[in-house]
Amino acid sequence: MKLAVLGAGAWGSALAIAFSRLHDVVLWSRDGAHVAELAAARVNQRYLPDAPFPERLSLSADLPRAIADADLILIATPIVGLRPTLRALKASSARLAPLIWACKGFEAGSSLLPHQVVAEEMPLHHPCGVLSGPSFAREVAAGLPAAVTIASDDAAFAERIAREWHNPLLRLYANDDLVGVEVGGAVKNVMAIATGVADGLGFGLNTRAALITRGLAEITRLAVALGASQKTMMGLAGMGDLILTCTGSLSRNRQVGLRLAEGLPLAQILDELGHVAEGVPTAREVLTMAERLEVEMPITAAVCGLLYYGAAPEEVVDGLLSRSPKSES
Repeated sequence: MKLAVLGAGAWGSALAIAFSRLHDVVLWSRDGAHVAELAAARVNQRYLPDAPFPERLSLSADLPRAIADADLILIATPIVGLRPTLRALKASSARLAPLIWACKGFEAGSSLLPHQVVAEEMPLHHPCGVLSGPSFAREVAAGLPAAVTIASDDAAFAERIAREWHNPLLRLYANDDLVGVEVGGAVKNVMAIATGVADGLGFGLNTRAALITRGLAEITRLAVALGASQKTMMGLAGMGDLILTCTGSLSRNRQVGLRLAEGLPLAQILDELGHVAEGVPTAREVLTMAERLEVEMPITAAVCGLLYYGAAPEEVVDGLLSRSPKSES
């Protein structure tokens, strides 16, 4: 199989490295200078300096050439880059192979999930799906074992891609709950910011466990309101991704929360982070969606207070702790 990976950030590079162990892969970036740098060094020094490119991985800044003979296209940009990349694909006049995206979040301004953006931009019934689940780019690139989900409204398509991409180091599981997988992948980043704040304030492991558990309840309420299956929230793209992002030291969103607890301004945190922390723009879109659907999401509201309305970390935590008791379910 020949795969075109669009987006040469940390996640795109990691997926290109992982899949090129078994398949021919072209890694594309619109930044020609960056592509030249990658081709010369045979490693992404900016994001994954310890993960050299396998021989079957080639580089390109020419989109039509990158996708010309591809059996599958994988978009691995941040959510903000999804729509422009889809439009570039349509404008390329090349044959469009089946499409998978690895973007997590809600589109800023529209509050659309990735599959809704794809539906607006791509031909009707074009084979497509999402890749999501608990996976840090650095570990995937290093060849450490991981398990992720391929989800599509077309169950047969998801099963075929999972079967063809599956390998012992990156295990793929098929799912037909596209909405649930995307909501889990998006909202867990918001919960990771909240968990980072609590950890940074020294609230301990009990508080962390409570936040993760109640965070999963929030994610599930929103996902079900959007038409997802509750069962999906107990799988890799729900509970699995949530646990990893809230507890792992490689989590960018958790790092945002830890630094907010130190009292650092958000602009400084994002500048020093050097990577996209999807939970920051996603939090506002999630809260907008929750309010429209009348879904209660107090942790998400607290994170938005921190990020956008000048609330202090201690104030936000106090607000959550002082909520009146209620039934767990």
